[in-house]
Amino acid sequence: MKVLLVNGSPNAKGCTYTALAEVAKTLNENLIETEFFHLGGSPIRDCTGCRACRRNLDHQCIMDDKVNEFIPKAKEANGFIFGSPVYFAHTSGRLLNFMDRVFYSSADYLTFKPAAAVVSARRAGTTAALEPIMKHFTINQMPIVSSNYWNMVHGNTPDEVKQDLEGLQIMRTLGLNMAWLLNCIEAGKTAGIKYPQTEDKIMTNFIR
Repeated sequence: MKVLLVNGSPNAKGCTYTALAEVAKTLNENLIETEFFHLGGSPIRDCTGCRACRRNLDHQCIMDDKVNEFIPKAKEANGFIFGSPVYFAHTSGRLLNFMDRVFYSSADYLTFKPAAAVVSARRAGTTAALEPIMKHFTINQMPIVSSNYWNMVHGNTPDEVKQDLEGLQIMRTLGLNMAWLLNCIEAGKTAGIKYPQTEDKIMTNFIR
C-alpha cells in the first residue's frame, strides 16, 4: 500500500515538508510505502472549466503541468496527505489550483481512498487553511483521517517545527491512524466487503 504526500509549498525541504516527513516516517514504520510529490515553485494555473479532461480517456488536463504528472500516481495510490503552508490565514493558492484541477479531472481515482490535510504556520490561520483542503475530500466520498488535534505544526523554519513537540506528535498520530485505516480497508476487501454502490448524481439548480 502506498500513500502520496503532496507538498504544496514552493520550498522542497521547508516547514511543510518537515511535517509531512514525520507522518511518512510513521507510515514507513507501519509498513506503508510513501512517496513525496512536490508542487515546486512554478505557477499552477486554475481550472478554466473547459471540460477537455472529461473527453480524455486518461483524464489528462490540456494544461500540461504537475497535475498531469500526478494523475497516474493518484490512480495507483491507496491514500493521500495534502500539505500546505499558511499564507494570509489561508491555504497556498498553488495547492488549491492543483487540487481543483485534479479533483475535476480525475475524481474517480481518489474516491473512497483515505485522505488528510496538514498545514504549517508561523503562528495563526491554521484551522482556516485546513478547511478548503478537506472540502475536496468531502465532495468526493473520501474518508478523512484525523489525529489527536488539528493536523498542524508551528514554526518559521524547519528547525523550529522540530521544536514543536506537540505538532510532531500530531503528525505521528496521523501516520498511525492512516496506516490503521488503510489496513482496515484492505482487510475489508479480503473479507469480500465492496465499496458502496452510489446513486447517479442528481444536479439541482437553485435558480430556474
